[in-house]
Amino acid sequence: MLSTPSYPLRVEATPDPLLTRWMWLFKWIFAIPHYIVLLFLQVGFLLVSVVAFFCILVTGRYPRPLFDFSVGVIRWSTRVQYYCSMVLATDKYPPFTLKDVPEYPVRVDVAYPERLSRWLVLVKWLLVIPQFLVVGMLVTSGRSAYHYMEDYSPFSGLIGLLSLVAVLILAFTGHYPRGLFDLLMGLVRWTLRVLAYAFLMTDKYPPFRLDLGGPEPTTAGAHP
Repeated sequence: MLSTPSYPLRVEATPDPLLTRWMWLFKWIFAIPHYIVLLFLQVGFLLVSVVAFFCILVTGRYPRPLFDFSVGVIRWSTRVQYYCSMVLATDKYPPFTLKDVPEYPVRVDVAYPERLSRWLVLVKWLLVIPQFLVVGMLVTSGRSAYHYMEDYSPFSGLIGLLSLVAVLILAFTGHYPRGLFDLLMGLVRWTLRVLAYAFLMTDKYPPFRLDLGGPEPTTAGAHP
């Protein structure tokens, strides 16, 4: 039996064992340089998605350099939000890089698709609407999930509210509640899966499923 990732987008996270009780109040200030850089990266992400749309429509492929850039932007944005606005489960400052950083407490990767459906690229925006209705409420109190990467308002939406509860418990007890961490990571994982599908990085439709916890869930398949 061999375990394989259950979805092409994979999120792995580990909470810091010793978090500072009150540092979460100031993290958004420390992260301002990241916000500035990400504003430009997000514009690039949108432009790359437009180029990728036509490439997939004509060739059935998402050009690998453009794909790697898009994954890098999602990775960078997720690290910043994990640090200061969603989950807040690390005191480790996010690195300024699009690359994977194995030693950072949260990691995101997306499996590169060798081929993508040419016709599906035309209708993904329609197929993903039910997911947006759910994710919009999870992320930003009903705003579109398209704004996931640019919304840095702390404690908005269900994810923000749960993050606030978690850090308040941390402030008064010195411990980040593991149950809330697992739930928050499930919500973040769901949101990122929808983002990857909506921006043409996979043809696999996101499941309506909450996969809890820091480790990426796997499915077992029999292999000789």
